[in-house]
Amino acid sequence: MREKDIESYLRVQVKKAGGKAYKFESPGNDGVPDRIVLFPGNRVYFIELKAPGKKPRPLQLKQMRDISNFGCDVRVVDSKEGVNEFIQEVAGSDAV
Repeated sequence: MREKDIESYLRVQVKKAGGKAYKFESPGNDGVPDRIVLFPGNRVYFIELKAPGKKPRPLQLKQMRDISNFGCDVRVVDSKEGVNEFIQEVAGSDAV
């Protein structure tokens, strides 16, 4: 499975659960997470997507650490199952 497939699945599942998954691009700041996921109630998550078994690069780890140091929730998801677990955690068990 490709990262692109997992990203597409995330977008669909977040929408079904009542949220939004915006593509995150920050010119001049390489390595930022792929998506910003928003749910009602001021719940914001930064999601780095990877192909199964792949790990974030050092620059991505630095960016995730920097974002996390601001108190933000940053996740790495590398499978459809990981997407389902994320959705269940943040949107409730009946969301997926």
